[in-house]
Amino acid sequence: MRRLLAILLPALLLMTACGGSNPAPEPTSQTAGDTSKLDSVKVTDNGNDKAPGVEFSKPLSVTEPTVKVVVDGDGDRVKAGQTAELVYLSVDGTDGKTVEDTYANGPQPIELTDELKTGNAEIYNAIVGAKIGSQIAFAVPGNPSAQGNASASAAPSTQLVVFKLLSAKDPAPVLEKPEGDTVTPPAGLPTVKEDDKGIPQISVDGVAAPKELVAQDLIKGKGAAVKTTDTLTVNYVGVNLVGGTKFDSSYDRGKPASFPLTGVIKGWTQGLEGKTVGSRVLLVIPQDLAYGAAGQGDAKGDLVFVVDILGVK
Repeated sequence: MRRLLAILLPALLLMTACGGSNPAPEPTSQTAGDTSKLDSVKVTDNGNDKAPGVEFSKPLSVTEPTVKVVVDGDGDRVKAGQTAELVYLSVDGTDGKTVEDTYANGPQPIELTDELKTGNAEIYNAIVGAKIGSQIAFAVPGNPSAQGNASASAAPSTQLVVFKLLSAKDPAPVLEKPEGDTVTPPAGLPTVKEDDKGIPQISVDGVAAPKELVAQDLIKGKGAAVKTTDTLTVNYVGVNLVGGTKFDSSYDRGKPASFPLTGVIKGWTQGLEGKTVGSRVLLVIPQDLAYGAAGQGDAKGDLVFVVDILGVK
């Protein structure tokens, strides 16, 4: 999905800036631009695993982002706030040659959030209200700055992106606290108790330095398994293994934290992958999987975290 947005974003930002602040009403899919430019687009569906045949009058050229449903699906309409899954084919508007085909890689998610509505209203308004199974065409003007091989004198081609909506689902609820089966950890690990406010308190007394990463369930949740590509919502507390000094806590900020699992220290990425929503996980992380010998701020050396996995998306 990031690659699709990278293709469309420059032109869509321009259109959003020029188009005012009043988004089109829901619930039907909204067009944009001179949609007559897309009247010649014909799509032959080849299923969900193979790119469709796309025919159109060549060359196709637009001066503004142009959006239109070219094949109406027969499923339910996509709703605001859902996560839609789609596949797409991008072709050159001059000769119809394939630029990118994502069908072989499987569906890609796009979250229909207020953030998307504000930043990319045309994408949001085209998808929200469209029916599952629809084929939606985006014609995007050439963008010289995005085409490093294009010379200053050469007019870059319009790109035609045709994507198919495969499904849409409501977001999974975010838990308020861990839920699942209590697990008794082996001896020798830091101990964890809750205070009268339900906040985990970590004791590191007598705990030896870890030789490898420890990711021990304290509560085994029954929700979805965490994937490396997920964005997590968690509550957590972190302390130094030496001395037990707390250096970070989402509880101190009064709200859970959300982050992509690929955007944190290796000990979190490796330790939380495969864990389940609802779990409370004790992480004992060697410094080489944390912030190294130098540390970061008050986090130094080997680290200990208690992480409550409240939601994923």
